[in-house]
Amino acid sequence: MLKHFRVPGRLPLKLKELEIPIPKVLRTAGLPRDLFEQPRILVSTSELFALWRAIETVSADPLIGLKLGVENKTERFHPMAIAALSTQNFVAATEHLARYKKLTAPEEILSELDEDEFRISFRWLLAVDAEPKVQTDYCFAWMVSLARHGTGTRLNPIRVDYLHERANLRALERHFGCAVKGGAARNEIHFRSSDATAPFVTRNADLFDMLAPQFEEQLKQYTDEDSFIELVRRAIQDRLTGHRPSIETVSQALHVSPRTLQRRLRESGSCYQRVLDEARHAMARYYLSNSALELNEAAYLLGFEDPNSFGRAFRVWEGTPPSDWRETHLRSRVQ
Repeated sequence: MLKHFRVPGRLPLKLKELEIPIPKVLRTAGLPRDLFEQPRILVSTSELFALWRAIETVSADPLIGLKLGVENKTERFHPMAIAALSTQNFVAATEHLARYKKLTAPEEILSELDEDEFRISFRWLLAVDAEPKVQTDYCFAWMVSLARHGTGTRLNPIRVDYLHERANLRALERHFGCAVKGGAARNEIHFRSSDATAPFVTRNADLFDMLAPQFEEQLKQYTDEDSFIELVRRAIQDRLTGHRPSIETVSQALHVSPRTLQRRLRESGSCYQRVLDEARHAMARYYLSNSALELNEAAYLLGFEDPNSFGRAFRVWEGTPPSDWRETHLRSRVQ
């Protein structure tokens, strides 16, 4: 199972369109300032939840999740969604997305069809806390957008259930065009079975037949990639005990040659230095937010020659000195 979410590149573009300052969002979330500049935007479940909470905080708009989830132009959909729109109906599109969701996230899309209703919910496989309300809004609004594009109609759900009570029920009802209930057993969106099984006007069997094999290959490839990168990252972190592990040391631990390790990382779109930096970065955040270690002790455990070297590396990762990051992070946890 993948351990990280691949944040869609459309998210930062939509944040800009809505004039939400991205640097402030990332700073509020405690995420690297260059997060959206990376080739693959990878975040853990806790980081993803922090990102969405920061978006809500910075925007000060209780409906921001809905606005970000609405997509009015078909060409802006991800290729995976384009393939879903090429299926025969909304049920098939949802099943397609559920199958390939593992390409991008440790998340499941759950659906159930009976004579009256088609129900959709989301399960975050590595979550400790409930997902942010704004993120639930985004997911529901995006699914409605998909259904409307596919059917070519202003299709509305028949009910939207939220786990938590919502203060803006009337605004949510106006957006979805249906009843909205808070305090439900789970976050779940309900559609009429007749709407969910209505033929898609966007159906394109030829396009789907062309795209589906690519997703199947990616499914295998990404599973292999993430597993190997995760193995390398864990091997590095296990050996970050006062020195920086060399590629030879990690290769020996994984029973491969250094050349093979480099080749497999390169095929996965990475390299040893990048995985080493990611491992040290993750451990640095852990040490600074979850322990009483002094900065010089953290620097030693991470394999830096001195605190100054650690400070320079941390400023590259987070855009702020480690002492300032720790103070800001600890302050936000008690508020």
